[in-house]
Amino acid sequence: MYIPNAFREEDTEKLVAFMRANSFATLVSVHNRLPIASHIPLVVTVQNNIVKLTGHLAKANPHWQVFGEIESLAIFTGPHAYISPSLYEKRESVPTWNYIAVHAYGVPQIITLSDSRELMDKMIDTMIDTYGSDYKSQWHSLSDNFREGMMNGIVGFEMTVTRLEGKYKLSQNRSQNDQYNVAHALLQSADLNAQAIGAAMQQNFETSEQQ
Repeated sequence: MYIPNAFREEDTEKLVAFMRANSFATLVSVHNRLPIASHIPLVVTVQNNIVKLTGHLAKANPHWQVFGEIESLAIFTGPHAYISPSLYEKRESVPTWNYIAVHAYGVPQIITLSDSRELMDKMIDTMIDTYGSDYKSQWHSLSDNFREGMMNGIVGFEMTVTRLEGKYKLSQNRSQNDQYNVAHALLQSADLNAQAIGAAMQQNFETSEQQ
């Protein structure tokens, strides 16, 4: 990801928090020399300062067939908003877009029921704990045949993140007055994405002032 220094974010805790808050990600790999992407929820964990992503795909999805071979990319995106040059002090300015994105790279390792019942159960329980804890007791009360049929229809994976990139494009390359004017305008917008970017800008602006 192209990241000018003004927009680069390297605080792992901040990036992990963003990934967890925006965990419906786009997983991208290369299959037969062509890009392939799947839109899936991921569980983000940190163990001994190592970030890991866990998820699963339908077995019918060919995407998983490249797992364990080459690096994949998980893209986490959040709010975004158009920034009008009319908000800047200098008239000769250009429009742009503010946004937050995190890219996580690694090689997904396959988890299947036939290879490891324990790992598959752990993956399913982790997904349920994260996204639907109220369903957990119902899941475990279902018949073994039904649960095994469901688990045989998916391929789970765990991806250890070997590279993490964060881009917080929040007008940091503009003057303080421009940043304030943009944030104020976005916070007044009826668009929830714009409001969220305005809030992120305001928080970033206040943090910078305290340093």
